[in-house]
Amino acid sequence: MEAQAKLRTVRVSARKARLVADLIRGREVGEALEILQFTRKKTAPLLKGLVESAVANAEFKANRDGDKIDIDNLVIKKVFVDEGPTLRRFRPRARGMATKILKRTSHITVVVGEA
Repeated sequence: MEAQAKLRTVRVSARKARLVADLIRGREVGEALEILQFTRKKTAPLLKGLVESAVANAEFKANRDGDKIDIDNLVIKKVFVDEGPTLRRFRPRARGMATKILKRTSHITVVVGEA
């Protein structure tokens, strides 16, 4: 059984979020949470909460369907980070010009399942 959790329109660029997502892909949930706890990146606490949410979703689905699930055997099957909408801002420059500032966002998805 698989369960997923999504975090949408997070104010972090997809490129930076993928660095942290690559650390936990394919690992057991306990090990992944440990890695995220000690990773010093902006995305790490966001992903930690997302993994915990996916585990809670798996537990809820199992209870709803009357199945037994061992949370210790859950593995992070998929983690992917997609680009979200880009916020466009402008900064005034010399000679009446302006420069574009792109504030990027991302959508993060975590899928957990039994090993």
